[in-house]
Amino acid sequence: MTLSELAEKLKTIESAVIFCHMRPDGDAIGAAMGLKRLLERCGARCSVACESPIPAKFAYLPDMQAFSAPVDMGAEVFIAVDSSDENRLGKYGEIYARAKKEKFNIDHHISNTRYADHNYVEDCAAACEIIARLADLLDPDYDSVTATCIMTGLSSDTGNFAHKNVTADTFRAAAALCAHGADINLVHYNMFKKQSRERAKLFGETMSRIRYFADGKIAVITVTQDDLSRTGASSDMTEGFIDFPLGVDGVEVAACLLETGKKRFKISLRSKGKANVNEIAAVYGGGGHVLASGCMIGGDLEEVIDKLRYTILQHIEE
Repeated sequence: MTLSELAEKLKTIESAVIFCHMRPDGDAIGAAMGLKRLLERCGARCSVACESPIPAKFAYLPDMQAFSAPVDMGAEVFIAVDSSDENRLGKYGEIYARAKKEKFNIDHHISNTRYADHNYVEDCAAACEIIARLADLLDPDYDSVTATCIMTGLSSDTGNFAHKNVTADTFRAAAALCAHGADINLVHYNMFKKQSRERAKLFGETMSRIRYFADGKIAVITVTQDDLSRTGASSDMTEGFIDFPLGVDGVEVAACLLETGKKRFKISLRSKGKANVNEIAAVYGGGGHVLASGCMIGGDLEEVIDKLRYTILQHIEE
């Protein structure tokens, strides 16, 4: 399916539910809300379904009360964005999979399983890079609010255009969004600068405990439920933590372990290029990109660290 074919199909729908993955990041939120606004401009009735509440940092985006609406089972089509497989949709994954609806899957992860009737999967910097190009096909006159939603995802998934996944096409997409009035200053401040005292405290404590392995090639940070309780921070505030240890000289792979439940850890992995972290995450049923991936691992904290350390070592190029 080409992007033009996707646009032509989406123009004909009358109603849709847009699904995004649990614990949504800026790319998932920007893609979902941007696409919602575009389809509404085309005359469709749309809602967004996500199992998780929206992180407070995204309150600057408009219409966020519509983000986690109940699933409208009367909608004509279901559309998943920024989700490599149905399991990433959390409790809504089974609803999406079993519903007798026409289904769409718009994503940028190389690990995508092509789980819908119509799959548009492109290995690029962000799902919002796809949505930015789709926007011009759906509604060439889209407004600045829509542009700012999409810019949120494009900026957040590229580390404000600093990651290795950025290409000339990424900048072209950003330029088009700016031409439509995207407020890049608003996005940058809220995504990369603004933080609460609680997050600042948690960040400082977490980075003071960085652990290094393999002569400094591997850096590991951990955030436990006790850490969150003690600092008053919430788990969504840890977004972006992983970038700090990766920036340490000599580190090739960084891992962040976030405790989500008893003996349950959400793993974020980042690489400078000498290791394919998508392959590392796949060992534990996860996936994502060559340089940025994630998975879930169960066990005691030290046991999980040992597993990861061993697996990462098997994938680092000498």
